[in-house]
Amino acid sequence: MKRTILTYGGYFERFMMTLTLKEQRKVNYILSLLETEDRLPVKFIKYLSDGIYELRVAYNGIAIRVFFIFDGINIVILFNGFTKKSQKTPRQELEKAMRLRNDYYADKRSQD
Repeated sequence: MKRTILTYGGYFERFMMTLTLKEQRKVNYILSLLETEDRLPVKFIKYLSDGIYELRVAYNGIAIRVFFIFDGINIVILFNGFTKKSQKTPRQELEKAMRLRNDYYADKRSQD
């Protein structure tokens, strides 16, 4: 399977710039798996709610998370990311991803 991975709003790119080069490489590696593999274990992706998924990257004791959605079968849209400091996903980060998802679909409808 070959998925197309896109970003929306520049949030993912800005987040990646906050990571070290080694952390960026690890995120890109997991994204390459998402791009090419039919299924990934919950170790790497987890469904959260309302169509929002979490890309899960562990590097050197650091938990990196990136929210995304599937738009159709073969398109992945990346939204915001953050470095996780506690067991629970921060509510404000999930709410931001939901807002971005809504904005993405609104923009997509306005282009049709």
